[in-house]
Parts: sequence; structure tokens; C-alpha cells
Amino acid sequence: MGAAHTYRVIVRGAFEGLADEVRARLLAEVDDHGMTAMRFTEEGSLAYDRTLKHFSFRYVVVSDSDDGEEMAGAIAEDRAEGALRELGAGHGTLTSKVTDMDTMKINRKGR
Repeated sequence: MGAAHTYRVIVRGAFEGLADEVRARLLAEVDDHGMTAMRFTEEGSLAYDRTLKHFSFRYVVVSDSDDGEEMAGAIAEDRAEGALRELGAGHGTLTSKVTDMDTMKINRKGR
């Protein structure tokens, strides 16, 4: 069993078949889900705009390093599906981009 690694995952997708009441609720809350609201958290932060076409979630996933980035992406996509289900929002295929924060190399400029 490997060490626990922290992954940042961006899950992207497109809304599909939004009911009128869901569309109205999302539009009423659109200002809370713009660029300034995007944060990586375990609960995830949802971002979308007034067109209600595309959306993204940002998640922090802590997972066994042996399971790798693929598992972290699957966990985040599962969380996103659950959040969308709670909203009553239909969606198409989800895709994810995963960054392992424990293996990420940081280049610092010399002082």
C-alpha cells in the first residue's frame, strides 16, 4: 500500500436537458459560481456561466498513490455526478484533468 497523495482534479462537462425550474435556479445563483468562486476543495466548487452550457468542478482528492491519478479522477467524477444529481441537472460525458500535488515540481526563481 502506497502513501496517501493529494490530487487536484478538474471535472468538466456540459449541461443537458435542464428542466425550467433547474435552469431558473442555476441562473439565480450564477454570480456565486463564476471565476472568483473556483477553489479546490473536498466538497468541490462548481463553476458555470449564464449560457448554462458548460460547467466545471474543482476537487481535492486524497487517495492512495498506488491507485494513481486514474482513481483520483474517477472519485472526483463520481462526486460531480452526485452533486449534479442533487441539483437535478442533467449532463453529458464528464472528463477530468488530474494533478498529483505530491509529485509536482515547483520551479522557483532565484533571488
